[in-house]
Amino acid sequence: MIPGVRTFIKEVSSRKELKQFIRFPFSLYANHPCWVPPLIFDELHTLRRDKNPAFEYCDASYWLAYKDGKIAGRIAGIINHRYIEKWGNQYARFGWVDFVDDPEVVSSLFGAVEQWAMARGMTGIHGPLGFTDMDHEGMLVEGFDELGTLATIYNHPYYPRHLESLGYVKDADWLEFEVKIPTQLPEKAERVERIVKQKLGVRALEAKNAKQILPYARELFGVLNQAFAPLYAFVPLTDRQIDMYVKQYFSFIKPDFTKILLDANGRVAGFVIGMPSLSRALQKARGRLFPFGFIHLLAAMRKPKSIDLYLGAIRPDLQDKGADALLMTEMTRSAIANGIVSAESNIELEDNIKVQSHWKYYDARQHKRRRCYLKKWSHLTGPRMGH
Repeated sequence: MIPGVRTFIKEVSSRKELKQFIRFPFSLYANHPCWVPPLIFDELHTLRRDKNPAFEYCDASYWLAYKDGKIAGRIAGIINHRYIEKWGNQYARFGWVDFVDDPEVVSSLFGAVEQWAMARGMTGIHGPLGFTDMDHEGMLVEGFDELGTLATIYNHPYYPRHLESLGYVKDADWLEFEVKIPTQLPEKAERVERIVKQKLGVRALEAKNAKQILPYARELFGVLNQAFAPLYAFVPLTDRQIDMYVKQYFSFIKPDFTKILLDANGRVAGFVIGMPSLSRALQKARGRLFPFGFIHLLAAMRKPKSIDLYLGAIRPDLQDKGADALLMTEMTRSAIANGIVSAESNIELEDNIKVQSHWKYYDARQHKRRRCYLKKWSHLTGPRMGH
């Protein structure tokens, strides 16, 4: 340790330290009404090199900050080589970032990840981002009094202020909406639905259980890879990653809130996946399925009043032709039938006007905003640590 500096940065090098890295937010946000804990086994699976197929093309390191002998912060550094190959930016990523309200802790954490990135030839760093688009991304900058979701990051209001003091600037923003479900489907929506079905020759898959959706699972991710290709920082998922996501999540799929469009040849034309909101259940479970956490999750799945929209995509050849409106009509019909009161859109890029245009037909409010920050440096000067 440097004399006069009470912050010490330690790179995570053991299973015990990795668990401490994952557990740190549980103390930082203890009993916070808006923070939604992740599932600990899910975090371990993502961050372990022997579990996550993204390590086939990613390098990563994790650090803990200690202040006066106690853990006071954490940060992950990721280099996604497929991102660099696709987008041409020599940028590292930071993610899994949490810290106490202390400039010394924050500058020490970001100093560690910046030096790590520069030593590997990077010209900048952006985040919060994960290994892939399936991981959490974007720092909350608006909506600190709104309940978080399983799919998003919650952070204290002081986070953005500290990043901006270190020279980080906005690179992209995502918006989130709370959408009120109408009590009945508008006649206009049903009329548009009939026209689109006839014009495009598409139909909605009528699945009664997750088993009937499973045969389409890999194809859904294929459509996602195509549709998401131009979106900010997106890197296509590999076959191994797709297999992992299908195995991990598709047995939990709720057919009522998973809408798949098939074309005349029976191929996937588009989809949207929603799930009952698990936010309050996850708060009760405190990150663990066992011994009792699963009970809260099962209860939340049974009679939900709110749903979260996780993923949606339309095949590029069918975009701007009404297929997306058809999906939203199908989802709305199911939501009404199941007594759903509201839906969380989760993140949508600020400039993705196509997606946001859906909500003008609903009683919706844009209640959260999150940001991807970027900091670039010169190899001659190194990362700028100034305030």
